[in-house]
Amino acid sequence: MAFIIRRLEFFLITLWAALTINFFLPRLMPGNPAEAMISNFHGRLNPQALHALEVAFGVNNNENIFAQYGEYLRNIATGNLGNSLTFFPVPVMQVIGEALPWTLGLIGLTTVLSFILGTLIGMIAAWRRGGAADSVLPVVFIVTSAFPYFWIGIICIYVFSLQLGWLPGNLAYNVDGSIALSWDFLGQVLKHGILPAMTILVTSIGGWILTMRNTMITTLSEDYVRMAKAKGLGSLRVMVLYAGRNAILPNITGFAMSLGFVLSGALLTEIVFSYPGLGYILYQAVTNEDYPLMQAIFLIITVAVLCAVLLADVANALLDPRTRERS
Repeated sequence: MAFIIRRLEFFLITLWAALTINFFLPRLMPGNPAEAMISNFHGRLNPQALHALEVAFGVNNNENIFAQYGEYLRNIATGNLGNSLTFFPVPVMQVIGEALPWTLGLIGLTTVLSFILGTLIGMIAAWRRGGAADSVLPVVFIVTSAFPYFWIGIICIYVFSLQLGWLPGNLAYNVDGSIALSWDFLGQVLKHGILPAMTILVTSIGGWILTMRNTMITTLSEDYVRMAKAKGLGSLRVMVLYAGRNAILPNITGFAMSLGFVLSGALLTEIVFSYPGLGYILYQAVTNEDYPLMQAIFLIITVAVLCAVLLADVANALLDPRTRERS
């Protein structure tokens, strides 16, 4: 219990620091959302109208900075993150709510699949060190992981979409279609998601394979693993429950970080495929100087990473009681 309390204290302090930085950073940038909105529409407003926009966006320069900070915290607590400039006057939370399911569906599932496959391949490669699985698979996937997301994405579009015509190369469903709960729409989503999912999988699985393989090799030399083998326990049981269970511990924190960053989307992948997830929305927000939307997405990413790390600490403590003693 003391371990969880200490982790919660760290979580709350870090969250407060992140909220504070997220508040001050946009205000240190030149200009403000109101001025950016006016410039985007190539318009001019009188000082009274400009002041009204600044108040609406929560950047009233005539208001005390601490009063703005207090209002900012109250808005965060109530879920009021302002209106998007890119999709004005749509609220920021509505924009994020529409993009979030696409990112969770594509990037989230692909990240989990990459971790599971990479961990299993790394475990088998270390268990059968020197064999075919150890000699070929880690090398191939480590090489593919060195390529940038966007390069692999462009190659996939060129080969499978433009040349072969097998799969669509952009968006999340047919342009002439609409979102509906039907098998036809589900088929469109799956078909459009194959290329971006393959891009993320190919470029991310190598790291999990290499990390798990190296940790597994070290773990296999431990006395408790040798004792399990000497007792005549089955190879699968020794590999998974004795060696694998302990070798996977360092990967859990990395996996938690990956899940946290899922909410930002695989930015370059979503841009290349024009996939309507949070990564593509963040790109639009930066391009259009949409400060409220940028601020909200950065906040969600921070909270997601903190929650993921907290859950990883708890998982590590459950799998390895020694962690609780050291913390």
